[in-house]
Amino acid sequence: MEETRWGILYCPRNGIKSKRKRWERLQKELDARGVKYDMVQSESSSSVERLVTMLIRNGYKMIVIVGGDSALNDAVNCLMNEEHGVREQVMLGVVPNGSLNDFARFWGFNEDDDAQTVDWLNKRRVRKVDLGCIRFTDKLGEQQHRYFLNCVNIGTTADIMNLRQQTRRLLWSRTLSFIVSVVLNIFRRKDYKMRLRVNSETIDRRVMTVCVGNALGYGQTPSAVPYSGMLDLAVVYDPQLLQLFSGLWLLISGRFLNHRSVHPFRTRELIVEEACHALVGIDGRLMKQPVGQYTVTVEPEVINFLIPD
Repeated sequence: MEETRWGILYCPRNGIKSKRKRWERLQKELDARGVKYDMVQSESSSSVERLVTMLIRNGYKMIVIVGGDSALNDAVNCLMNEEHGVREQVMLGVVPNGSLNDFARFWGFNEDDDAQTVDWLNKRRVRKVDLGCIRFTDKLGEQQHRYFLNCVNIGTTADIMNLRQQTRRLLWSRTLSFIVSVVLNIFRRKDYKMRLRVNSETIDRRVMTVCVGNALGYGQTPSAVPYSGMLDLAVVYDPQLLQLFSGLWLLISGRFLNHRSVHPFRTRELIVEEACHALVGIDGRLMKQPVGQYTVTVEPEVINFLIPD
């Protein structure tokens, strides 16, 4: 395989009619710059890991995911299944094209500017980035783990992800389903009995939501960077109704940590000893609910990621 040839995995958005037009728009920029590439298209989210593995096994050194946070999550978990020597030879890049593009947004990639994205990727500027890892026991009693680039959410934010998936089937709109999910959760104001151990502190109380961020965490961990060897943690205690609305404004404006109900930490490990009935989301996708205690840690500088010039 030619060292300069890109292996592109195109992950179309679910429910978007103009899937072909989106690819043609990107293809135009690739061809204009003389980029050598081979493209495969995922049929569903379950096929992403299989196709990324195929690209790795066929010798592609530069693998570009045209997708969002969930598709990137599948890709890094594929890479982490490979031996260290294989992983070291692969560069991973992204062209944002998902429902959630938070990790791409962290680096400044713009979904509406394919020309700039292709130019940046073509320069092959690589930075080693950290991965978070959640280790848990499943319902069958087996030990499992899952890596993440952006964040793990526990509690209300994961509830919003769950509601968003359900309401989208009815509303056929990403934006509208997200707004409806947020409003429903505001008025439900669910909280969860949690016991968390972070650094030398134990948090034992009712908590609304927890975000463990390796990067932006959808605005909940705005100071996190995926190359510090640390994770940022935002723990939100149960706020009053009016405080929820002010919290949403601070989230949108990038000042989430200024809210009085938000308690930030920086750590290498979070131990969740108890989180009764709280759903867990990883990089924008719900995961199977862990059984009993689970931990979230960081693995420094394990993925070669293509970043802007």
